Amino acid sequence: MSIWAIVPVKPLRRGKSRLASVLSEDDRAALNERMLLHTIDMLKNVAELGEVLVVSRDPAALALAREHGARTLQEDGAPHLNVALQRATAVAKTYTATSVLVVPADLPQLSPVDVSAMLQAGSSAPAVVIAPDHHHEGTNALYINPVGQIEYEFGPGSFQAHSARAEASGAQLHVLELPSLARDVDVPEDLDFLQLMQAREQH
Repeated sequence: MSIWAIVPVKPLRRGKSRLASVLSEDDRAALNERMLLHTIDMLKNVAELGEVLVVSRDPAALALAREHGARTLQEDGAPHLNVALQRATAVAKTYTATSVLVVPADLPQLSPVDVSAMLQAGSSAPAVVIAPDHHHEGTNALYINPVGQIEYEFGPGSFQAHSARAEASGAQLHVLELPSLARDVDVPEDLDFLQLMQAREQH
C-alpha cells in the first residue's frame, strides 16, 4: 500500500491576495514560502506516507519543493485547483499510489500526529476522511482510499460537497476534528491567530 500526499500551491508572490491589506507582496511571498516548507517538513515526518507531490504553476515553488525532497508537477492551462489535483492524482497513481491525501500548504499548525490520525481512520477501503476548517465550510485535508473513490470538490462549501460525494460513492465517511488541521491562513484575522501561536511557541 502506497500513500501519496498531494500539496497544491498557488504562486508564492500571488497567493494569499486577501492579505494584501495588511501584508506587502514580499511579506506574502515570504509567508507562503515558510508555510510550504513547513508543510513538506511535517509530511516528511509521517512514517505512513510514501511520497509528497507538490503541484503548482510557480517554478519557484516547485524548485523550493524539490530542494526539500518533494516530487513536483508543473500545473498548466487555466488555473483550477480541482483540475490540478486530478492531474496530480493521475501522476501518483501512475507511480502505484493506492490512496491519496490532499493537504493545502497553508496550515501553520499541521502536525504529523494528526496526519497519521487521518490515515489511520481511513485505513479500511473504501473510505474518505475529511478534516474540515473551523467554520465547517471548507476542507482543510482530504484522504481518499482508494485513489479515485470520489471527485475533488474544493471551493466554497467543499466540506458538504466532499461529504455528499463520499456517501454517494458508498465509502465510509470519517469527519475528524483535528486541531492542527482546523486553522488555515486566508484573511487578516488568521494572521492574528498565527502571531498568537508563534508567541506561545517562543515562551
